[in-house]
Parts: sequence; C-alpha cells; structure tokens
Amino acid sequence: MKDASLPHLFSFPVFSALVFLCVLGTQPARARVELQPCKNSVPPEKQIQLGQKAVQQVYAEMPILPDSSPVTQYIQTLGQKLAEQAPGYRWSYNFHVVDVADINAFALPGGSIFVNLGTIQAADTEAQLAGVMAHEISHVVLQHSVCNIEKEQRVGTVAGLGQIASGVLLGSDLGGLAQRGIGLTASLGFLKMSRGAEQQADLEGVGILYDSGYDPRGMPQFFETVEAKYGKGGTQLLSDHPNPGHRTEYVNREIATFQPRSNPITNTPEFQQVHQDVAGMRAYTAKEVAAGVWKHRSPNQTVSPGGNQDDTDTAADVQVDTAPPQNWTTFQGSGFTMQVPSIWQAKGNQTAAMVAPPGGILQDGSLVYGVLTSVYTPHQPGSLRETFNALLENLTRANPGLQAGTMNRITIGGMTADSVKGVNHSANNGRGEHDWVVGLPMGSSIRFFVFVAPETDFNAMRPTFERILNSVNIQ
Repeated sequence: MKDASLPHLFSFPVFSALVFLCVLGTQPARARVELQPCKNSVPPEKQIQLGQKAVQQVYAEMPILPDSSPVTQYIQTLGQKLAEQAPGYRWSYNFHVVDVADINAFALPGGSIFVNLGTIQAADTEAQLAGVMAHEISHVVLQHSVCNIEKEQRVGTVAGLGQIASGVLLGSDLGGLAQRGIGLTASLGFLKMSRGAEQQADLEGVGILYDSGYDPRGMPQFFETVEAKYGKGGTQLLSDHPNPGHRTEYVNREIATFQPRSNPITNTPEFQQVHQDVAGMRAYTAKEVAAGVWKHRSPNQTVSPGGNQDDTDTAADVQVDTAPPQNWTTFQGSGFTMQVPSIWQAKGNQTAAMVAPPGGILQDGSLVYGVLTSVYTPHQPGSLRETFNALLENLTRANPGLQAGTMNRITIGGMTADSVKGVNHSANNGRGEHDWVVGLPMGSSIRFFVFVAPETDFNAMRPTFERILNSVNIQ
C-alpha cells in the first residue's frame, strides 16, 4: 500500500507536464491514493452471496423505507453517481434508507449500503452526505467487513453474517433484550471498523468524492460536525467508525494533492428538497426498533410485515397502581430467579424479559413501569466495573437523553453488584423517565436489571423495585 502523501505521479518535470496537458485541453490528473483490498480468502462471488443473505436479514430486522420512497430514490441516484468512481472490482452497488433516527450508515459485503434517515437529517450539504456514502463505498472496495469476519471467526467465513445488522442500531454489545427480542444474538464486531480501516476508507472515499465532482472537504466536515455536536461516543456512527486520530489533517493532506476545481459541488436543489422533506419525518429510535414497533405501525411507510396503524395508548396516558402489592410469585429465569408481584405480567423469555404491572408495557413494546432484565457479554472479559461501564455506554448510546448519576457498589444476597440511577427528562412524551440499572456478575457476563418508572412515580415504585432486587438469586 502506498502512502497517502505520495507526490503527483508525473514521469517528467511538472512544468512540462502542465504545458503538455494544457495543449491537450485537459486538467492535470490528481495523485489518487492506491489502496488494495485487505487480504481474505472469500472470492467475490461468495461475498455477493453473503451480502444478499445479510440484506434479507436486515429487511427482516430493521425498518427500511421502500424503493418507491422519494428519499430512497434520491439516495439511490446519489449512490450510483458515487459508485461509478469506485475503483477495483465492479460490485453491484445498491443503496437503502433505514428509518432510524441514529446517525449511522453501514456497508455489507458485495455492495449493499444502508444510510440511516438520521444521517440524512444531520447532513447540512449534499457534499457531506455524499462523503459518508463514499466512505461506506470504500469499505466495500477494501472488503473490510469480510476481513473482520475472518479475523473474528477463524472458522468458516460466513457464520452469523446475516445477524450483524441490528447492532448498528442497538449498540452491538447489549446481547440482551434489545437483540434477543428480535432474534439476534451475534455481536457486531464485523461492522466495527479498526482505526486503520477507517483511515483507509477516509482516503479512498475522499478520492471517490472528488472524482464525482464534489467538494472533498464535505467528508471531514460531516465527521467534525457530528463529533462536535454529540461527542466522540454520542452516536453509533462514531462508535462503529472510530476517529483514527488527526482525521482532518490527513484528509486535508490528501485533498491538497487534488487539482483544485473552481466550482465543486457542495449542494444541489435535489438535496435541499429531500433535506426539507426528511426534516418533518419522525424516524424510529433504537429502543423502538428493539421493541419491534415498526412491525406494527409505520408513519414513514416503512416496509414491514404489519399494517400502518398507530398505537392506541401512549406513555403520557398510562396510569398504573404504584402501591406495594401484597401477593408475590417466583419468576424463573435462565440462571436466576426473582420474586415479582403476582399480578405483574412478563414478556420475552427466560433469558431476556420485561416484567411489569398491568398497563406498564405499551402495545408497541415500550416499558413504562416495571423491570427489564437480560445478560450483557462484553467483547473482551473484564472486571465487574469495566463490564458494567461498557453496558452503561451501550444503554446511553441507545437512549441519548439518559443522564446517568454516580455509580455505587452494593450487595445483593451476598453478591457484589454495581448500581447507577439515571433520568431521561424527555422520555414518555415529556413525562420523564427514571431508570435504575443494576449489574450482577455471571461468569464473564453480567445479569443486568433496569427498573423503570416515570419520574413522578419512581419513589412510589421504589419499595417494590427494592424487594424484587433483593430477592434476586443467581444460580
């Protein structure tokens, strides 16, 4: 792989080259960075097959806008314009829009690229949006996801590929109710790029952006804008696409090797119209995707197996009996038991479940009153505190409004546990939500519990929550 700072590849003096090119009536060629796909043993035909299977899984597990949507048609047109400038193997690139508010985009082997609606809403110019898409095209060109699969799996090359998509929205590592509730258990290591891969995609992508006629500064501008607004870990985009360090500097050095254009494309009437249209669209949150809301209703005409009807109840309308109950029963989970009020109802399974009083779970699957429990397994084993911190990062990323308080070490049934309380003032249609998160060690994983109630009712629910927690028995 040649270095990004290579000089222009002229075989004779620069001045002579310029004269020669001017005589021909053309512009000097830029020194495009020369990168090769990462080494892997998966032939293109197999990568295409893997990608097609993954696309089917994405459509089954995520809300995708239909091809007839004007937003999708715009993204497809923009994507094909960029793909025409992609080097290397001629993948069959295709482009889709995920009806999710998180700022993110991802590329599957073989050329399928998905852009979240939140990304389109966050971009200020077409050059910025095109920069994100060119970056994803570059991951396909350089075959990064396939190399990640081989690196992590080492056995075969395809196991679980179709399962990778949900983590783009759900925070990859939750391994709990969010993923299990929609049938996914695999981690998202395949789509989490290394900093080296990110730098390669930046350098390859900014070249694609330039060759397509755009202002190449759009790419670093978008990453800078998102990081300034949300922080380094504030969006799934920045989590899955970590800053390699000095991103602006090395991208600008690459841009400096390009022949300047007097009028590069920054914005277009088409982008301005679509940007205006999507500003009025409400995309699903990661939490709503996890609960399967989109499978029952679809305000943006999302492709889904269900109809487009609205739910009949909302968090702001829900009222439950918050008094401490008199009768209790045993909830038998996978590797644990806990006592819960006998009139409470459970949804989920023995590993990941929500248990709530009547009315505590909305028709869309949202938990307003009750307890959510599941298992969190980190990518790398660590201490209880390290694992609990990683869990909190994922929960916070999936719920951007959550403000966590001070972490405390507590004891439950003779076992050490970590505990933190937080609030989300904007949740429940402005009613607010109080969350209490507790993690108990289970081997290299932790069994976690999230006790949930509206801010105004949490204190009334506290005695019930404390009795449930103190009854937990890890087997």
